[in-house]
Amino acid sequence: MSLNFTAVDFETANGFRGSPCSVGLVRIRDGVEVASHYTELRPPVGFDRFDPKNVAVHGLSPEAVAVAPRFSEAFADIEAFIGTDTLVAHNAAFDVEVFQAALEVSGMDSPGLRCWCSVQLSRVVYDLPSHALPKSAAEAGHTLGRHHHALEDARACAAIVCDISARQGIVELDELFLSCSLEPLHLPAWTGSPEEPSRATAQVRAMGPIFDSRVRTVPDEALPDLLRWQDEGRNLPPSEGADPAHPLHGEQVVFTGSLSIPRPEAKRLVAAHGGQTTSRVTAGTTLLVVGDGYRSTESTEQVPLQTNKSRDALRRRRQGQALQVLAEEEFRELLGESWPATAGPPPTAAVRLTPGL
Repeated sequence: MSLNFTAVDFETANGFRGSPCSVGLVRIRDGVEVASHYTELRPPVGFDRFDPKNVAVHGLSPEAVAVAPRFSEAFADIEAFIGTDTLVAHNAAFDVEVFQAALEVSGMDSPGLRCWCSVQLSRVVYDLPSHALPKSAAEAGHTLGRHHHALEDARACAAIVCDISARQGIVELDELFLSCSLEPLHLPAWTGSPEEPSRATAQVRAMGPIFDSRVRTVPDEALPDLLRWQDEGRNLPPSEGADPAHPLHGEQVVFTGSLSIPRPEAKRLVAAHGGQTTSRVTAGTTLLVVGDGYRSTESTEQVPLQTNKSRDALRRRRQGQALQVLAEEEFRELLGESWPATAGPPPTAAVRLTPGL
């Protein structure tokens, strides 16, 4: 057995994940880099408007990629470089969604891909205050030259995995991640178009042509940032003075998706009522609160629940874990008058937690 994989990183033109403007790939064989591939890209037509916020991060602009291939033109080379390798990315959910959304809006077939997440691996093995790429790479002994250059970031991701492999004494990729109780992400294979669009694609299509470089329906400053990572905030200890009769008392709560209040504030409210929050779904999780406009009337097995935490929660429920899924409005109802007034008044209907769900 040997440590073989391809590390990948994308940069995007705007807040839609299907707008790749560069990609970096690093091939690892026996724990050593043997090849790399980098190309700048013109994003798919209709989703190729460059947001100044993104340009400020990675330095790529419409002028910089003017003669670069479209994603659809470059994908054959990307696919050929990957071959049959399993991918690794730092925050794999992002890069897998870039692949998926860009293929969808380009009208292309998907070959299907499998990807492990080095952020998750870092969180298990490294004792760090932050597991962002520069911090994790430094812990691995790797100097990250140009953060947000796709090839440099892919190389740093590879270094993290190779370092943790050496520390753990495990030289097979799947065994390494599975030993940390992690699961890979999958880009589904399809011909023509997927059965269901990704959450990112469905979301952006409902917004009209705001990311089309040929149309200026909104000013630059109004372009939405659909890529923003949630600020998890601290997981505070439950308040010792909390009312033990409150429905959140004793619950273990995880949040996923965008809420109408900052996530650190939501965590503070849970702690104030005697609940414990965590940043990942675990065997002890009893409540998953879902943002992104998810409604309690929607099936928990359908499209709205597509975050990694949601998938993990649903898998655990199917295996028998007593874990309940709540929409944000239901969470608001549980909090009642504790809900911040600036976020709007909470609904008035009563909600009771259902044991065993």
